Amino acid sequence: MKRVIKTDKAPKPIGPYSQGILVGKLLFISGQIPVVPETGELIKGDIERETEQILKNIKAIVEETGGGMDNIVKTTIYITDVGNFSKVNETYGKFFQKEPPARATVVSNLPKGVDIEIEAIAVLE
Repeated sequence: MKRVIKTDKAPKPIGPYSQGILVGKLLFISGQIPVVPETGELIKGDIERETEQILKNIKAIVEETGGGMDNIVKTTIYITDVGNFSKVNETYGKFFQKEPPARATVVSNLPKGVDIEIEAIAVLE
């Protein structure tokens, strides 16, 4: 019933969790931080680049199941500085240009000193 989703096109988990879990048609994507999967580089200091890398990672995970960004129905964005909200929002909007998913944004401390983390839920067809 539950299937673990793994792809080399997104960063490997840094703890005891999966990149994604598929249950029926629901895909739960773990919180992604701005790590370049090919190099392991952690992007810091440029919130637009950080956001873009995270969304590329999410895209790779959902595509591993045969879906796409249009299948995402809910995201949660965690940021450390609410002053970055407009920049995050602008970059985020490029990935969800029509019918964007429901979303929440939370200001919080994050692991590894990153400025942003995003998790997502997708419904596959």
